[in-house]
Amino acid sequence: MHLQQTDDRISLPQNPTDLFDSTNIVKICAPMVRYSKLSFRNLVRKYGCDLCYTPMIVAADFIKSAKARDSEFTTNHEDQPLVVQFAAKDAHVLADAALLVCPFAGGIDLNCGCPQRWAMSEGYGACLINQPQLVSDMVKQVRSRVENQRFTVSIKIRIHADITKTVDLCQKAEAAGVSWITVHGRLTEERHQPVHYDAIKVIKDSLSIPIVANGDIRSLKEAETVHQITGADGIMAARGLLANPAMFAGYEETPMSCIKDWVDIALEHGTPYTCFHHHLMYMMEKITSKQEKRVFNVLSSTSAVIEYLRDSYAM
Repeated sequence: MHLQQTDDRISLPQNPTDLFDSTNIVKICAPMVRYSKLSFRNLVRKYGCDLCYTPMIVAADFIKSAKARDSEFTTNHEDQPLVVQFAAKDAHVLADAALLVCPFAGGIDLNCGCPQRWAMSEGYGACLINQPQLVSDMVKQVRSRVENQRFTVSIKIRIHADITKTVDLCQKAEAAGVSWITVHGRLTEERHQPVHYDAIKVIKDSLSIPIVANGDIRSLKEAETVHQITGADGIMAARGLLANPAMFAGYEETPMSCIKDWVDIALEHGTPYTCFHHHLMYMMEKITSKQEKRVFNVLSSTSAVIEYLRDSYAM
C-alpha cells in the first residue's frame, strides 16, 4: 500500500456514513477497473463528488502480496472519504483485507455485481447475489474483526429477475450489519439494456439503511431524476464521470478547467501515459470533431498531448 504524502498533513480516514446523514443526494464515483485510481479520484472530488471507490481489488491477492498492495492501493490526504472495493468469497480473507486498509480508508465494499466471466468463474462478483448467507457471513466477519465501529461495510449488487430474491438478499445483509447497499439496476446478463429503476425503488422501500442507485447516470439532472424515481439516498456514476468528471458540479460537458486540472494532477502523480491519455479521450469525446479525434487519439507521449492542448485550446 502506498500513502502519497503531498504535504506534511496526516489525515485520519473520514466516515462515509456521515454523508448519508444529510438531506442532500450523496454523489459517488463508482469503482472502475483501471480508471477510478487516485489521480482520477482527486480530480472528481474537485467537482462535487462526495465519495469515491477504488477499483475492485481481489482480496486474496491483496493479503498475500506486498507488491499487489503497493500497485493496487494508493491514497493521499485529499482522498477522503474513501471506500476500498474488494472481490472476495471467503469471510476470513475479506476481514484480513479490511484490517490492512482500515487505517487509510473509511470503509470497504464487497463486489457482488461484477458480471465478467472471469470473476463469476472464480466465485466473485455477481454470482454472490445467489449466496445471501455467504454475503451475510462476510459482512459479519468484517464487523466483528475491525475494532473501529465507524468503519463501513457496504455491498454493491445487481438485481434478480425475481425482485423478491434481491429484497431477501438485501434484508439479510442489513440484518448482518451492512452500512448501505449500492444497486446497479440491471440483471447479471444485461449490459446496455435500460436500467430497472423501479426495482431500485422496491429495494429502497423495503429497507431502512441507505440505498445508492447506479446505472446510466450521465448528468446532475439525471442524478436528481433517478433520486426522485427511486428515493435513493445516493447516486453512483461510472461512465458518466469518465466522459465528464465535472458532471456532479452541474456541467453538461467537460469544462476546459477540468481538463487543465486533470493534466496538472496527472503530472503531479506521475500517472502512466496510457491512463493519462485514455482519460482525456473520454473527457474530450463531446468537444472534439472527428478530424481532431483522429489526431489526438494517436498521440503517443505526454509532451505531445500538452503541446496539442496548448496549440488547439490555448491551455
